[in-house]
Amino acid sequence: MSNEIQPVQSETGDHAPRVYARAEHVISRAHISDNALKVLYRLKDAGFRACLVGGGVRDLLLGREPKDFDVATDAHPEQVRRLFRNCRLIGRRFRLAHVFYGQEIIEVATFRAPHDNFADDGDTANGGQALVEDGRIIRDNVYGTIEQDAWRRDFSVNALYYDIENFSVVDYTGGMDDLKQGVLRLIGDPEVRYREDPVRMLRAVRFATKLGFRLDKATQEALLRLGPLLQDVPPARLFDEVIKLFHAGYGLQTFEALRHYGLFGQIFPLTEDALAHEEDGFPITFVANALNNTDERIQSGKGVNPAFLYAVLLWEPVRHVVGQLMDDGEAELPALQHAGGVILSRQARHILIPKRFALPMREIWELQPRFEQRRGARALRLLGHPRFRAAYDFYCLRAASGEALSEGCEWWTRLQAVDEAEQRRMVDVADKKTRTRRRRRSRRSVSGNA
Repeated sequence: MSNEIQPVQSETGDHAPRVYARAEHVISRAHISDNALKVLYRLKDAGFRACLVGGGVRDLLLGREPKDFDVATDAHPEQVRRLFRNCRLIGRRFRLAHVFYGQEIIEVATFRAPHDNFADDGDTANGGQALVEDGRIIRDNVYGTIEQDAWRRDFSVNALYYDIENFSVVDYTGGMDDLKQGVLRLIGDPEVRYREDPVRMLRAVRFATKLGFRLDKATQEALLRLGPLLQDVPPARLFDEVIKLFHAGYGLQTFEALRHYGLFGQIFPLTEDALAHEEDGFPITFVANALNNTDERIQSGKGVNPAFLYAVLLWEPVRHVVGQLMDDGEAELPALQHAGGVILSRQARHILIPKRFALPMREIWELQPRFEQRRGARALRLLGHPRFRAAYDFYCLRAASGEALSEGCEWWTRLQAVDEAEQRRMVDVADKKTRTRRRRRSRRSVSGNA
């Protein structure tokens, strides 16, 4: 869906913001992290302007609990570091200050200026640097005013500032109206903004899904046209973006929206091709069930592992290569090992999966045949494998999604619930059944030869 709201054009330099006094908005300091308040007040007391900005302000205005609190200021990163002993500067493309309070990190960013505010050599009068290649931002450290900072942010609902000086909300881009109407709108020309950073297309889908907002007309139309720009994003950067998309508690809705806008196939082309050739609802049911289970775990406060998500998303491409290799005479386990390497290598052209996640993914895949071997000590040893639980969950998801594995899933589920004596009895029964089937096959073979 879309609406007819037109993009607000920047009038940087002479555009007065709409300032909402404390009585005109719902944000209370009682709902802001104590550590974020410490950062805001110390910056203010040192003579700098200090504001909460971004998702934290947006969520507070919507009555949601923010995941984190980001601060924007006219202090430069080095000045922030001098104010806070517990501060570390990070980032090359986008220089930031992180102020550490135990497990909580308050991110502090200096107000940025438009990217055309720099000289040919990349130096600016205020000490920042920017570099743009082919319309994409490569480095972005051009410091400016709060107004300039607002106009260069991505979406209007993320460009609202809570000013600790007088507890007002400052709005340059019409973000408050968009919040009230449930609209997600890119600031400026959507095509230019997507070309500056194609990851904004993924962010548009993620925020619209998370907030239950609709994309405005211009934001949506450009999104439908410019998906191939994602192929220019460094594969290492996209790994974390995918985690944000699918590990936020609404992964299934996000998956459906990405496919609707033609973006999923840009980052997972092998999986998209497999989804186009599904049989009896599989593999799309498998991916949907896995994402739904992940959403339920996140919403109930349980942990999730990126390796499991990526193993699910790439399983069908792996299965396809395994089938080809086995048709050529390769045994199942070597075929799985070979296929895993092939698919990970191909996927790395689009998303680079770190080794610490790629290795568990391959273990999950390579353990799948062992769930069909329910005999003796081998089955009991599988229970003690460090990757058993993830592989078992994966196996049962396959069963629930259309593969003929229901009997095996039920057997392994029961095996985990009984005591050791019953476990031994179960594997002994499975062993006897296997030997009986082998004798019957042998007799048929002998009879046929006769």
